[in-house]
Amino acid sequence: MAAEAVAVSIRKVGKRFGNVAALDDVSLDIRRGEFFSLLGPSGCGKTTLLRSIGGFEAPTEGDILIEGRSVLHLAPYERPTNMIFQHLALFPHLGVRENVGFGLRMKGADRAASARRVEEALRLVRLEDYGERRVDQLSGGQRQRVAMARALVNDPAVLLLDEPLGALDLQLRLQMQEELRRLQRQLGATFVFVTHDQGEAMAMSDRIAVMNAGRLQQVGTPAEIYERPANRFVATFVGHANMIEARLTGRAAEGLAEAEGPAGLRLRGIAPPHGATDGGVLAVLRYEKLRILPHGADGEGIGATVVEKTYMGSSLRFACRTGAGATMTADTPNAMPQRDIGEGDMVRLAWSPEDVVLLTD
Repeated sequence: MAAEAVAVSIRKVGKRFGNVAALDDVSLDIRRGEFFSLLGPSGCGKTTLLRSIGGFEAPTEGDILIEGRSVLHLAPYERPTNMIFQHLALFPHLGVRENVGFGLRMKGADRAASARRVEEALRLVRLEDYGERRVDQLSGGQRQRVAMARALVNDPAVLLLDEPLGALDLQLRLQMQEELRRLQRQLGATFVFVTHDQGEAMAMSDRIAVMNAGRLQQVGTPAEIYERPANRFVATFVGHANMIEARLTGRAAEGLAEAEGPAGLRLRGIAPPHGATDGGVLAVLRYEKLRILPHGADGEGIGATVVEKTYMGSSLRFACRTGAGATMTADTPNAMPQRDIGEGDMVRLAWSPEDVVLLTD
């Protein structure tokens, strides 16, 4: 990646708290102008990495560059970043306009110029008519927008967001996801977003870094992370999938490999990396990639019995037991003919080899 295209460069960063490694040899580049998410379970190191970028944590080793310049020696207020915290940290005794302009006042910015920038920031987040309101007079979504305006008014090179939507109810969270994405695109700014919510990361991000136990597991677009998980952790953490323990039996054409699962179940899927031709693998097949067909459907796939049917609104979920005793789950549109299939019915399960990912890690 060209140096001029990189907003943040993380170089072999580690962070230890006593004997615990919160970050372990983390290296990645975040491109200028992208919406980049750090995704992982609680305690995986994602917030520690975000706070290290912002200067609120000091790495034990490694370096962090923003716009090509090392920032390890700079205090948070000296870095070209701004951070929106999970709990927003708004000043309840100040009005909306005073909250947004607080950082500018602390920097001693020109009063007239500051006033113009505050009004511009309020327009960006669609709160131009709320400047005189007190924070405690606002809804949760409006307070989120005030926090965004306060962060954006300083025109940071990188905006850091630490799970800012976690306390909102579902509908408001979805609205704020759209609002954040709109702002990021409108400004062309670099957003680094921390979340444990895979759906949130998938919906908003240009690229995602999946983390676990202080280490990067995979970095890629949402489609790459979902369709081609790099290892068992990513496959299980992101989305829902059937996981079948199998053994490689050979290579097939066009990047596919053959494997054998329980009770002789023969599988063909995307070959694992590193040229492996034998040994144990995990076959990953997403629920929605597994097709459920009526029992007499041209003999395609394998026979199974529906043991549980779950109504999920726009989709139906079928848990099925194969003749070998394995359980496989399929998500299908809530439409005919699947709607007529019920618990206890015999069905056939089918899939495409290109939808099966074989993993050795």
